[in-house]
Amino acid sequence: MLRQILFLFLLLPLFANGQTVSVKGRVMADTIPLPYATVTVQGTRLGTTTNDSGYYELKDIAAGSYKINFSSVTYEHLRLPVTIKVNETTTLNANLKPYNSRLSEVVITGVSRATELRKSPVPIAVMSKSALQQNIGTNIIESIVKGVPGVNAVTTGPNISKPFIRGLGYNRVLTLFDGIRQEGQQWGDEHGIEIDAYGVGRVEVIKGPASLTYGSDALAGVINMIPYTQQEENGFKGDFITEYQNNNGMIGSSIGLGYKTNAWKYNFRGTVKAAHDYRNSVDGYVYNSGFREINLSGIARTDKKWGYTQIAATLYHNKQEIPDGSRDSLTRRFTKQVAEGDADDIKNRPLVTDDEFKTYAIAPLTQSIKHYRLYSQSQFKLGSGTINTLLGLQQNIRREFTHPTAPNQAALDIVLNTLNYEARYNLPALGGIESTIGANGFYQTNRNKQATDFPIPDYNLFDIGAYVFAKKTLGKVDVSGGIRYDNRHIQWNDFYVGTDAQTGFGKRVNAGTPGADLQFPRFNHNYTGVSGSVGLTYNITGRLLLKGNIARGYRAPNITEIGSNGLDPGAHIVYLGNRNFKPEFNLQQDVGFIAYLKDMDILLELFNNNIDNYIYQAKLTDENGNPVVVVPGNSTYQYQQSKARLYGAEVTLNLHPESAKWLCLNNSLAYVQGINKNAQLVAQSNGAAKYLPFIPPLHMRSELRLKPQGTYGIFSKVYAGIEADIYSEQTKFYALDDTETYTPGYTLINISAGATIKPRAAKNYLELFLQASNLFDKAYQSNLNRLKYFEYYQSSPTGRLGIYNTGRNVSVKVVWHF
Repeated sequence: MLRQILFLFLLLPLFANGQTVSVKGRVMADTIPLPYATVTVQGTRLGTTTNDSGYYELKDIAAGSYKINFSSVTYEHLRLPVTIKVNETTTLNANLKPYNSRLSEVVITGVSRATELRKSPVPIAVMSKSALQQNIGTNIIESIVKGVPGVNAVTTGPNISKPFIRGLGYNRVLTLFDGIRQEGQQWGDEHGIEIDAYGVGRVEVIKGPASLTYGSDALAGVINMIPYTQQEENGFKGDFITEYQNNNGMIGSSIGLGYKTNAWKYNFRGTVKAAHDYRNSVDGYVYNSGFREINLSGIARTDKKWGYTQIAATLYHNKQEIPDGSRDSLTRRFTKQVAEGDADDIKNRPLVTDDEFKTYAIAPLTQSIKHYRLYSQSQFKLGSGTINTLLGLQQNIRREFTHPTAPNQAALDIVLNTLNYEARYNLPALGGIESTIGANGFYQTNRNKQATDFPIPDYNLFDIGAYVFAKKTLGKVDVSGGIRYDNRHIQWNDFYVGTDAQTGFGKRVNAGTPGADLQFPRFNHNYTGVSGSVGLTYNITGRLLLKGNIARGYRAPNITEIGSNGLDPGAHIVYLGNRNFKPEFNLQQDVGFIAYLKDMDILLELFNNNIDNYIYQAKLTDENGNPVVVVPGNSTYQYQQSKARLYGAEVTLNLHPESAKWLCLNNSLAYVQGINKNAQLVAQSNGAAKYLPFIPPLHMRSELRLKPQGTYGIFSKVYAGIEADIYSEQTKFYALDDTETYTPGYTLINISAGATIKPRAAKNYLELFLQASNLFDKAYQSNLNRLKYFEYYQSSPTGRLGIYNTGRNVSVKVVWHF
């Protein structure tokens, strides 16, 4: 018996060690979940990473006391003790504090699976929810421009901004919402981005060709706007945002609501924005620049052992006034169109009254843009791999009303329907290689409705592409790359237009109608392209990195470039396309150096981009050099194609002394040069066509920010800053036929301040953001401001032509979290 008892006691520790359980929990950064954070058990080989929502689980741990390590790039390391008991699952949550560095994040854009920014050879920038809130703008693109060097925007008034990356824009920049490509007639100058700025929680920007993952239209890069979901714990949570901007009286209000159960998470947001005309010191109030915007969105998601699935819907409706720049020739006061045709005497239009400038009522000459989006995303675990699927439906309805004698008659009325789809398989790691195979694309139809102007035809488009992507770590070197093949088919039938005998306006007619004109002859064509990239990151140390990447991008011509033949009334431009255009292909080289130092962050990125078959728009003139006028009062642009080269650099230097954590000095510089390589045209134009259009000048930004540490009564996270936003003159522009003109340099001074307000023991709290942009009311014109060219006269008594950008603007934003 004694031997049996002794034997039992010898087996008891082994039996106890055999009773393994699990530890699970969630890793957060304040209120934001941290995906792909590393979780390890100190002194063992046990470890894992968090999923997309920050959750983790460590399995097969013997009962006992341990220390669990939590780490993520740009966040301080955290070690927590835990005692694990037999037959009991232990929950251990962690909240990591960020390092004072803005150069490294875990990103999900532009690669097959989530990766650390430091491991990606492709230049990527990330903006958090906090950064977006502090960079106050009238639209989301304006906020991104303020936060990411190398990103600019073509603007047509304060609420219409189109992103440009390193001098390339329009369909060369692929805009995503939650990973789904945004399709909303983005070919037009005055066609903005149909996304609720208050509903964006994070922005990821790829600089350079991203065709490998997304296919055509990512030649310049990708901007992915990820929705904000505030509900991370069981129960109810929400926020209310209210904002006022004094320059155009913009009032914005947004409410976000979230509810979470053990199985499901729900989020809803509703937003309303309204503004009257904006002002500057040269033009005073700019007539017909007001807007009214409504947004609704909802997301439902469930996370299970097999993966997750979510379904989401958004609704966007913007009524945007259309400025035309007509004025009295002597006083330069704005006038308004009240007649058409021969009855419209541009020099004797009535003056706009003061009350009309400041009213929130939308003027009759306006555009109405509705965008609906319904999509579903899922991930299914398959052994050690995962399968991701995406399916989305979008409808964009654009109506432009420019007939003062018939305000209810749409001049432009087009409906764009898009079906997005994607499937990819993230294979289990094999020999340290993480690889992905996938396919994505979209099917699209465009239809003109009851309009009077037809800049583009009805068309059907089918796009599909397949790709392979892989990455591997070899010691200090991270290598990644892949290849893709794309096919796009586009076709349309004969499209005839005629004249309505009763109204005198244009209308669509059948082929046999007397006087019918064939505006868009039948077209049927396939565009194909091979794209790919390969790059590496060399980790000199944990905080010093060298990156290099070479990528080939592909872009099929967009609808206006190959099919346009008519007036876009909102842009006051007649577009003329070319059915014989070839796809664009580019080869871009990127070299980068990143240093995460104790007292500073340094980022240097150099790029060289050669493009074959580059497509651009230029003013059309006759043989005598006079502008061709197809529609009176509107410019005529014809698309051209040639070789091109763009090269430049971005530099970021952020100083944050460890001995003075309350102080930081953030500096950035962005430079891009665009060369037209059509030697014959350059020679014939005596150098006027040497440079590409829409190239931003040298841009520097420097901000001194004070961030007192600690809490001051009910105030915390206090900051105040002053910023110099400097643009040099642009002397290198596409000057042929006055397509573009010289732009003087300017410096804008901006100040900002903010704080979190939370009484002790209170669960609810406020965030306050204050900003004064263009503090000294500087009169300036951005070279990418399309209103710069809205001018009816060759000269003015003031010596200033065109419409100027926004003057001083004081903004107040309050966010209440409840």
